[in-house]
Amino acid sequence: MQVRRLSEALGAEISGVDLSRLSDTSVASLRALWLEHLVLVFHDQNLPPGEFLGVAHRFGEPMDYPFLRGLDGYPQVTVVAKLEHETINFGGMWHSDTTYLPEPPSATLLIAREVPPHGGDTLFASQYAAYDALSPGLKRALDGLDGVSSSAKADASRTREDRIRESGRADRPEEFHAIHPAVRTHPETGRRALYVNPAHTVRFDGMTEEESAPLLAFLHAHQTRPEFTCRVSWRGGTLALWDNRSVLHNPVNDYHGFRRVMHRVTLKGDTPRR
Repeated sequence: MQVRRLSEALGAEISGVDLSRLSDTSVASLRALWLEHLVLVFHDQNLPPGEFLGVAHRFGEPMDYPFLRGLDGYPQVTVVAKLEHETINFGGMWHSDTTYLPEPPSATLLIAREVPPHGGDTLFASQYAAYDALSPGLKRALDGLDGVSSSAKADASRTREDRIRESGRADRPEEFHAIHPAVRTHPETGRRALYVNPAHTVRFDGMTEEESAPLLAFLHAHQTRPEFTCRVSWRGGTLALWDNRSVLHNPVNDYHGFRRVMHRVTLKGDTPRR
């Protein structure tokens, strides 16, 4: 197993590993690396849906995605795709997956099935680094605030609507809302991380959207500063595993006219705590 860091803040590319043949020792080593680097990238992984889901089970308990049906026979494997005729990509802004749930995912696994000839990278940002870089005064203020997340926030939902029409779940509720600390303590590392995001956080609890907007605007610009980020380039068979509790991600929409198809599994998390 070889480890190559992607940036100072987060991310590591792991080579010499066949994810379909992991021993318990290898899983433990990879989990330690994941908690250290937050994003792990594995290239050249030949994992059909059943084996992909099997890999996910080695790192946690897969969960259903509330808005889309999964693959036939593999309901916890969802398709994330942008097709040749589309100009808006799914989830195409900085976010942490489904923070509008009471127990948001602990992790996300994404594997590339079809990639464009250029573009289609994904950016990741460490929210440990973002929190650590704040002033002591702002840290104290944020430590007492809760963020309100909604699945209906306009910029996040507009791409989802097309997907729902094509492959939505009949039993889905119209909207999800959840209140979580603006700064959460990671349940495994004990580190503090910013836990708001542009896609789902609409306001602070006890404040109006207008009152919340200036501070959220600052935080959203701050938490994605270049020095907090890394960039992952995909090829067929590339798999990324990231910590949804301490990382934001943003799929770059720079490949109009080409197809990009990914399979995704999210792992169950817990209730965010201060």
